[in-house]
Amino acid sequence: MRHRPTLSTKLLAMGTGFLLVALASIGFTLWVTWKLEGGAAAVNEAGRLRMNMLRMVLAHSEAQPQEFAQLAQRFDNSLELLRTGDPARPLFVPWSDATHRHYAAIVAEWNAIRTQWRVRAPTRDEAVERGDAFVTELDNFVQAIEVQIARWTAGLHLFQLMMVALAIAAAVAFMALSYLLVLNPVMRLQQALARLQRGELSTRMVVEADDEFGQLTAGFNRMAYALQTSHEDLERKVREKTAGVELRNQRLAALYEVSALAADATSLEALTQGFTQQVRRVANADAAAVRWSDESNERYVLLAADGLPQSMVEQEHCVMTGTCECGQGAQGARMRVIPILPATDVQLPHCREAGFVTVVSVPVQLHQRLLGEVTLFFRRPFVMADDTHELLESMARHLASSMEGLRATALEREAAVSAERSLIARELHDSIAQSLAFLKIQVQLLQGAVARGQEVARDAAIAELDTGVRECYADVRELLVHFRTRTQDEDIEGALRATLSKFEHQTGVPAHLSMTGQGRPLAPDVQIQVLHIVQEALSNVRKHAGAQRVQLLVQRHPRWRFAVQDDGQGFDPQAVPPDSLHVGLGIMRERAERIGALLTLHSLPNGRGTCVTLELPQVSAPEGLADEPRQRPATHLAPAPP
Repeated sequence: MRHRPTLSTKLLAMGTGFLLVALASIGFTLWVTWKLEGGAAAVNEAGRLRMNMLRMVLAHSEAQPQEFAQLAQRFDNSLELLRTGDPARPLFVPWSDATHRHYAAIVAEWNAIRTQWRVRAPTRDEAVERGDAFVTELDNFVQAIEVQIARWTAGLHLFQLMMVALAIAAAVAFMALSYLLVLNPVMRLQQALARLQRGELSTRMVVEADDEFGQLTAGFNRMAYALQTSHEDLERKVREKTAGVELRNQRLAALYEVSALAADATSLEALTQGFTQQVRRVANADAAAVRWSDESNERYVLLAADGLPQSMVEQEHCVMTGTCECGQGAQGARMRVIPILPATDVQLPHCREAGFVTVVSVPVQLHQRLLGEVTLFFRRPFVMADDTHELLESMARHLASSMEGLRATALEREAAVSAERSLIARELHDSIAQSLAFLKIQVQLLQGAVARGQEVARDAAIAELDTGVRECYADVRELLVHFRTRTQDEDIEGALRATLSKFEHQTGVPAHLSMTGQGRPLAPDVQIQVLHIVQEALSNVRKHAGAQRVQLLVQRHPRWRFAVQDDGQGFDPQAVPPDSLHVGLGIMRERAERIGALLTLHSLPNGRGTCVTLELPQVSAPEGLADEPRQRPATHLAPAPP
């Protein structure tokens, strides 16, 4: 295979040609100039011969033989110099036929003159005449040299004109070759790069030569192909990533909807019905159902269905475990894809009768406990993908957590109702029940006094009954106030001021609130218990203290501390039977235990007053602490310091 010369070879050959031509022209010009300088020196030397001849004529005519001999020797040396030349000067005779002939004539004439003058001395006129003839021959010789020099000069001028024309032609040829070999390929490459920058990744160039530009063009094509392949691969990866992100977004949206449904659902029916619709839409199923299983896993009860025929809903309202492929037991429960064959031994062929081809069974499990099952029905063959498998498992876990959350909420509500009923029972037992027992005793005394006709005892019993009824009525109103107590603000100060205001209105006793320090706000449930304890302490002041002034001192930092002080008659806690303190202090003790607080009572008889102090733990979280009792005594009764 023949290969075209490369661009480097072309440029090197062109440059070498230009260099050789330039060197040749310069060398030829220098050589011609050197010849011309030598010819000019030869003309000067010939002129020196004329001068020497004139001097010899004068020296011979004046009879100066010694000077004549010296001049003759110089004349011989000049002739020899003209014949041989002198490269160092330079001095060259541009020899031609005419210059050879005239030089030979000059030599012959000189030899004849010298021989004649040695034999006989000529007269002055003869010497002058013979010298003029010799000078004429020298002029002819000089003229022949000048003709030759003129020829060389004309040739040099012609060569210079030729070199100018050659330079112009070379410049034109260089520009044309530069355009063809360099500029045009570069422009094509620039245009191709511009198209590539505009996004035309399919741009390709035709490889027209094997030179460097051909290799560069081939490299450009490979680069464009690599860019196009990389771009297409990148677009494919972006599409795949986008599809993956969209799928993840769909999964997240489905999980978010399930979470939102779990947060908004107030009943198991609403939760399962919404979940059934969502899981059917996510899995693109023809129907879906959610079944609940009891703790023994003996049966599955249909909670919700979407897309199932009504007949199938009625027939499979309750399915015993093991009677159907989708009613699997707790042991080894897993997600399964169940194809419905035309003829099977299954006892419940309702799916086949409804036209379903594939059933997917998803167990609903929480902490190794099987709560139920999600069933998806398809009227086409269904292949479970990995991402769908993970999504259905996640949704089933969310459903299990939501079902357990509803159960826990129901249990909490039941526990709250039970606790509230227990509280009401204790309140009634510790207040109204005792008052009613006292009234019952007074009624019996009244009946006995009436039967015996004892008017004094009768009137005393009636007075006691009136007092007891009034106290019982006051206890009922106080209980109603306690049961309706709520906290609407984050700070407890407003509720405390409202409580003291009610106390002043009911008793006419001035009450003062003093709050110091800054601290974290109390949780709402803690505020309720604190308010009830403060109200109970104020109730005891109203019933027993006979005080003229009451103070409520509240300290926020470093821990919450509440102190109810009065200037009443006081009492000795050690001297009073426990049953007498049971009504008020028992209730306050229980409430303090519920929030992990310390309840302290200081009181002295003889009008020195009473102080009830409630001190909360130093760190009180915003959430309620009723479910986390502190391991510390809740009540401490001691006399006040003197």
